[in-house]
Amino acid sequence: MTINKIKDGNALTLKIEGRLETTTAPDLEKVIKEELDGVENLTFDFSGVDYISSAGLRVLLSAQKTMKNAMKVTGANEIVTEIFDITGFSDILNIE
Repeated sequence: MTINKIKDGNALTLKIEGRLETTTAPDLEKVIKEELDGVENLTFDFSGVDYISSAGLRVLLSAQKTMKNAMKVTGANEIVTEIFDITGFSDILNIE
């Protein structure tokens, strides 16, 4: 998994490519903790994510709790969107 950080003022976009699972979720969690200081809008660009596991969902839930309504997920493919729907995350997260 690769994580590209794009910071624009107080907005941060994390463009993720690959699989967000047990072995890679801690890397994303670390980046979020390091980069959130002063961030008012957080976007996860999932256009390159082909799979997300429960470990990845946990990281997103944690970020959502921190950011409140200032977080969104964009570009999720059909498989990832289906995982969000099945787990109820589509009701919790702002998914575009």
